[in-house]
Amino acid sequence: MKKKLVAETLGTFAMIFCGCGAMTINEITNGSIGHIGVAIVWGLIVMSMIYAFGETSGAHFNPAVTIGFAAAKKFSWQKVPFYVIAQAIGAISAIFILWFLFPESEFLGETTPRENFPAYKAAVLEFLLTFFLMLTIINVSTGSKETGTMAAIAVGGIILLEAMFAGPITKASMNPIRSIAPALFTGNFQFLWLYILAPVLGAVTAVISCKWVKDDACCTSNNC
Repeated sequence: MKKKLVAETLGTFAMIFCGCGAMTINEITNGSIGHIGVAIVWGLIVMSMIYAFGETSGAHFNPAVTIGFAAAKKFSWQKVPFYVIAQAIGAISAIFILWFLFPESEFLGETTPRENFPAYKAAVLEFLLTFFLMLTIINVSTGSKETGTMAAIAVGGIILLEAMFAGPITKASMNPIRSIAPALFTGNFQFLWLYILAPVLGAVTAVISCKWVKDDACCTSNNC
């Protein structure tokens, strides 16, 4: 269990540092990376971390995914708090270093809806984005683990895709801790509720939908 928690901490740290780091550098350099570049960074870092830690911890790096696996009976509910704490440590540490490196940044990769885009619509969009993400994960993972080329490419690819088309509207969080960590440093908590609630509901709904299209074995205890 200790190794799994260390893997979740390191993987989440790398994901947030690179993903939010790309957004931060793009901000302070007046768009030198560009929206598409930022989306590619998110997809590649997730893919890389799945290769690195998928066999150790399952490479969740996301409380919504962890809760989704637990709802699917592919992960023990007793382990959920420990995974979430490990993910929080990794994410907050990453944002702390970005804050230290780039104090001129105003946003540090925070997630807020596009100006004049209603919060309830942003919540619906984040729900759907996480639904598609968890649907992909639950169908390419084995038990509580994400292993092999298929899982890494599929999950990294769906994140890149969703970040590319939805990033300009909601920043395509799909991950409560990815939104919470920057907010702790920027103090912008206005929309945090939707970035916590929508991903969790989206992940759980994806698990429920799994039973509609596959046999019961898709959501039974296996390698928990």
